Amino acid sequence: MITIGMNYDVRPGKEATFEKSFDDVLAAMEIMPGHSESYLYKAVKDERKYLVISEWSDEGAFTSFVRSETFAQVTSWAKSEILTGRPSHTIYRPESQAAGAR
Repeated sequence: MITIGMNYDVRPGKEATFEKSFDDVLAAMEIMPGHSESYLYKAVKDERKYLVISEWSDEGAFTSFVRSETFAQVTSWAKSEILTGRPSHTIYRPESQAAGAR
């Protein structure tokens, strides 16, 4: 199991649109093999910063999702209309898996 943190900066005034679109992304994730659960968080001091935490069986399952046509369909409009820039993703591996990668 791995955890993915996906960080998003949203254009001013587009917060509600981003939050609503997360429902579409979540629906797409829920049918993908290897996805367990996902949550959307908003920063307390900067309401235009969001974090999506997502649990996946392995990195390959997550990579397949972000390369899928389904992901492209539910996120393509956000790049130019909603987000201020490219999102950043961080992969959090269990300690035992991270130690073996050294």
